[in-house]
Parts: sequence; structure tokens; C-alpha cells
Amino acid sequence: MHAEYVFAVRFRLEPTTGDVSVSPNEFETTLLRAADDPGTDGWLFFRDNLWRGEVNDPTHVRELATDALGVPVLSVEFRGLRTDSEYFAALKETIGENLDLFRADSVHEVLNKYLGSSIQVEDDD
Repeated sequence: MHAEYVFAVRFRLEPTTGDVSVSPNEFETTLLRAADDPGTDGWLFFRDNLWRGEVNDPTHVRELATDALGVPVLSVEFRGLRTDSEYFAALKETIGENLDLFRADSVHEVLNKYLGSSIQVEDDD
């Protein structure tokens, strides 16, 4: 079972001494954050940080990325949840058992409300 959140992150390098410089000093990369197993601590990351397939609080998520990467992060854009079918099935089951946490009537509503169309289920080959 495997899943990860995919973000595009733009960050800046800021040399700590005056005798070095970098050019360019801004870069974009892909940040992958492991998705916690459904029902475990941290599994509600998507509920707490995403809305309709977008970052719901850019400042907060930028701060999370800055802490994780150790460089000033300028922007973070959510690209999707990349998952295998086993994780996705477990996620849907756990959401269904906890609809009250989402103020929703169905699993489909929850997935659409928070992740939009940004779910990529990969084959289990």
C-alpha cells in the first residue's frame, strides 16, 4: 500500500556568506510527501490542507515546505495524490467510516471536496 501527495515547489537559495552567490537563485522542483495510512495519525492531511484540489492555506503549506526543505519556499501548488489501488480502496473505506469528520454525505463528496480531480491511481503491476 503506497500513496504520496505531489506538490510543485518554488524555492530560493540564499547564501549565508557574502563571498558566494548563486545564479539563478530560484528553482522549481517536485516535492513528494508520503501519505499516512488511512486511519492513522496524519491521514487527514488532505482534509486539513487541501480544498477542491488546491492548497487551502498557501502561507501555512509554504511554511510546512520551508521547514521540510530547509530553504525559503516561495510557492507551493498541489499537483495530486498519487496512489495504488490498495491504498485508494483503504482510503475510501476509512472516509466512509468517518463521514462526520468531513461534514459530507458520501465518500465521493469528500474526495471531490478536498482532492478535486487530482487523484492518480496507478496500476498494481
